[in-house]
Amino acid sequence: MAREKDPDRSVRGKSAHQPGTEAEGPTRAVVIVPVLTRQPRGEDDTNRPRLTRSAEARHDEAVGLARAIDLDLIHTAVVTVNDPRPATLLGSGKVEELAEIVKEGHAEVVIVDHPLTPVQQRNLEKEFNAKVLDRTGLILEIFGERARTKEGTLQVELAHLNYQKGRLVRSWTHLERQRGGAGFLGGPGETQIESDRRVLQDKIVKLKHELETVRRTRDLHRAKRKKVPFPVVAIVGYTNAGKSTLFNKLTGAGVLAQDMLFATLDPTLRRVRLPHGTPIILSDTVGFISDLPTHLIAAFRATLEEVVEADLVIHLRDISDPDTSAQADDVERILADLGVDASDTKRVIEVWNKVDLLDAGNRARLLAESTDAKAPPVAISAVTGEGIDALNAIIETRMSGELEDLTVTIGPAQFGLVDWLYRNGDVVSRTDNDDGSATISLKATQSAREEIESRLRRKNNG
Repeated sequence: MAREKDPDRSVRGKSAHQPGTEAEGPTRAVVIVPVLTRQPRGEDDTNRPRLTRSAEARHDEAVGLARAIDLDLIHTAVVTVNDPRPATLLGSGKVEELAEIVKEGHAEVVIVDHPLTPVQQRNLEKEFNAKVLDRTGLILEIFGERARTKEGTLQVELAHLNYQKGRLVRSWTHLERQRGGAGFLGGPGETQIESDRRVLQDKIVKLKHELETVRRTRDLHRAKRKKVPFPVVAIVGYTNAGKSTLFNKLTGAGVLAQDMLFATLDPTLRRVRLPHGTPIILSDTVGFISDLPTHLIAAFRATLEEVVEADLVIHLRDISDPDTSAQADDVERILADLGVDASDTKRVIEVWNKVDLLDAGNRARLLAESTDAKAPPVAISAVTGEGIDALNAIIETRMSGELEDLTVTIGPAQFGLVDWLYRNGDVVSRTDNDDGSATISLKATQSAREEIESRLRRKNNG
């Protein structure tokens, strides 16, 4: 992870914690998923009720997140919490039970899939005698592992420092030491915790300055792209929905695509020519996830600006996931935070991926339900290629208009346009005339027709 070496913050790597073993192995971990029975229904500023996620789905996701950084899970459990404790979140009996499991399993890390206050984290670490990470901390670990570019590294570092800044409430004694004051009598000076906060704040300011430089560079690149007006199409979706697989299918790129949460982090852009010649810039973005920390979204604002500036947004859903509706709701909320209205069917296309994983009954039912929608979702399989042609056609229609039937006569002096017509349209027939001209019938988009007419006028006037 791109941050300063700190043994307290590292949860990955090898461990020889278990007595009697010489070979090191993966870090041993316990995953706990608290389910609060009296948790208030989450609502946003529009009073929109949040879809409830099943305990099983939350458990599976937490396990997937932990395995994304190669932790060796010795125990996982869903824990019902009727009365959240301010000191430990969990009840004392459950804490004692888990502490025994941690001790017997020689676990070094305990993942709590729920936000923890600094005090709760400190107290649980005391009880478990192990490193404790809440959901935010775990996501930050994964993001740090996945970041490859300078921009991604800076963004992760900034998010982690902001996270750490509020967690300097520790049990270690060095945070309670005081430096001597100036002068003969001196004085208590500043506490070590105040000094640490100041150091963190200085680093945060420096990182923000570096990220601002990166943002300006990205703005310059975006301005250059606008001079050559290629529309931008951004793929967004819940993590592991198949964004990188679809990106590779549409572009032929070799972006990492694995059955893993947050397999890719840094954005990737590629120029693509659609079947009827329309050029676009396709953007693959970081996956979204429920309860994505606000400061993490803020840190990745420069990256997510590609979504905000996109001419068209593909909202990719894993339709085979039982939790797909709640995942879609989470994505739509994050898009709303970015200023993108997911209900705007002119700008957002909903795409259902992994239809090949559905059984025949569910597939028929879902497709029948989708036909009643004002803008029916596009059903695809990014792996098998099913539905990709239909998706390409919809993207091209949105970007360049409906296909039109055209008949163009090219004079002998204009034959340089013939190759362009074949590359930017679907040629149906060609007739070579006696006078040396050629009559070509083709299907082309509205924008291609306008370009053809413009090129012919320039040739005639020239």
